[in-house]
Amino acid sequence: MVADMEGDATPGSEVVLETSRLLLRPWRVAEAVVMRELWTERDPRVPPHRRIDADGHPTLAELEDSIRTNQLWSTGLLAVEPKASRDVIGYCGLVDSGRGPAGEPELAFELLRRVWRRGYATEASLAVLEWAKSSGHERLWATVWDWNVASRRVLAKLEFTETERKEVNAVHGTTLFTTRRL
Repeated sequence: MVADMEGDATPGSEVVLETSRLLLRPWRVAEAVVMRELWTERDPRVPPHRRIDADGHPTLAELEDSIRTNQLWSTGLLAVEPKASRDVIGYCGLVDSGRGPAGEPELAFELLRRVWRRGYATEASLAVLEWAKSSGHERLWATVWDWNVASRRVLAKLEFTETERKEVNAVHGTTLFTTRRL
């Protein structure tokens, strides 16, 4: 259930979503440590620009600065925290990556490995889908690596369907494009 949906990802708006077990809300600078942990846990097949590089970038300070200055972390990719623990475990939300049709945001989610297989990604994503629908979106899309079986399962549970569009990368695998009508 979505308890509070203030704004529609416009400048200055703050989005807060709530489910029975989760709170999705803007990131706090002090939580950059969780964001960095997500970066360190990423599969080695993920492209280098999405992993910690040989020089240690992004650093904790760089991630803190990103939270402080990038609206994406307050209105797009929301921090996910279980109500029981109040610890941030990842993110879920909507982004405009420029890879999809104009006006159709992409659903994105990523959770710490230690909380996988608890249904949190599906639950958080359902709240984001409701938020997107109430914000007037008619369709969402999501990309997923062909080798990322767990995320493909989440998208299937959310009734996203694979399209004909694919981006093949000989090193990192194939990116599958999926869509869902709201």
